[in-house]
Amino acid sequence: MYNIRKYSILALSLINFSAFAQKAKPLFDGKTLTGWKAVAGAAPYKVEDGMIVGTMTKGTPNSFLITEKEYGNFVLELDVKLEGETTNSGIQTRSHLKPEGNDGKGLVFGRQVEIDPTPRAWTGGIYDEARRLWLYPLALNPLAKPLYKKNEFNHYKIECIGNETKTWVNGVPVAYVIDTLDQSGFIGLQVHGIGNNLENDGKKVYFKNINIQTGNLKASVFPKGVYTVNFTPNSLSAYEKSEGYQLLFDGKSNAGWVGAYKAAFPAKGWKIDNGLISVEPSGGAESTNGGDIVTKEEFAAFDMSFEFRLTPGANSGVKYFVTLSEKNTGSAIGLEYQVLDDVLHPDAKLGRDGNRTLASLYDLMTAKKEARYLRPIGSWNNGRVVVYPNNKVEHYLNGVKVLEYQRGSADFKHLVAISKYKDWKNFGEAAKGHILLQDHGNKVDFRTIKLKKL
Repeated sequence: MYNIRKYSILALSLINFSAFAQKAKPLFDGKTLTGWKAVAGAAPYKVEDGMIVGTMTKGTPNSFLITEKEYGNFVLELDVKLEGETTNSGIQTRSHLKPEGNDGKGLVFGRQVEIDPTPRAWTGGIYDEARRLWLYPLALNPLAKPLYKKNEFNHYKIECIGNETKTWVNGVPVAYVIDTLDQSGFIGLQVHGIGNNLENDGKKVYFKNINIQTGNLKASVFPKGVYTVNFTPNSLSAYEKSEGYQLLFDGKSNAGWVGAYKAAFPAKGWKIDNGLISVEPSGGAESTNGGDIVTKEEFAAFDMSFEFRLTPGANSGVKYFVTLSEKNTGSAIGLEYQVLDDVLHPDAKLGRDGNRTLASLYDLMTAKKEARYLRPIGSWNNGRVVVYPNNKVEHYLNGVKVLEYQRGSADFKHLVAISKYKDWKNFGEAAKGHILLQDHGNKVDFRTIKLKKL
């Protein structure tokens, strides 16, 4: 009886140990770089005091230490310390190497969790290295910006399960991305190139306590109110549905839309196919083919995002607070998030101080954007308009806030008074209005138009 009990206890202990072992295992043995290899740049990596230490080095591009094994679903946890406050680093997930890239040095590409001690403070955000660039800048979750502790070890948790990537910094949720690219790939540690910031030459980045769980995975629940970037076309995740989002375009039909000043959807000028709702080209004239289309429903305070794809030289726009009360000819009147090829379309040079460029509040306020946050013409870009109940409005482009203003304020009224809208009484101040997609005679595609009422 004693022996049976003794071996039963031993068996249970082994089961419990096995279950614990399945939860997480070291990805770094603390002594050697076995299972890892250095690629791309020439910054050195070595083991010191149970840590992987990378040294920033002048004259070399981004350098990576990557796992020899690829991983699909996993939860990765590690501690990272970065010397300096003008430096940068990152953790690659499900990433890949193009050996011939970067002039034969090798090019690493894939999703990266950002380590950012600079005043921008985007630590925990998600960047698509050498591909789509920023996916989740912390402009989308500004409450997470103070989490990073400078020149100290910070704890990172990265969860990749199915199409979902979630990040935590020092135990607090930061970013949530749903992406259809890359179901598996290597994990990598980055030493960022220093460019002309020679004061960073020799600074170090330290990685320790690197553990990964690949079995018995269960998705962690994010708290309410964290913005989600979902790259699955015309789709809402369970989390987004619980947050109150609705699709304004179902990806298949014109349900919920009609022509501006019309009782039905336009018979020509618009095409719905392959998950896209597209303006057909007709020579570049404003609202002379199918005309604008508007939502049947009107909205007051809301958080709306949409994906758009421009053709070379194209012009369009997404308008909001469109009341259709003006009965004007041409495009219906409303506040407009400009959708434009800034390089090839002449409208970018008109207006005042660039207030007709991409993501601007058309003819009123210029979007302050950097070229590195843009995706090329022919690629999908993400626009977002947030209208708060207090009438504060924000425009975003690819997750970066590019302008904000207060509807009805003295500053807003001044902008209207010196714009093309000066003759419209109380322009842009309606309590609610339709959402509009503009027909400007150029081929432009839209998809994943979603909105949450605030």
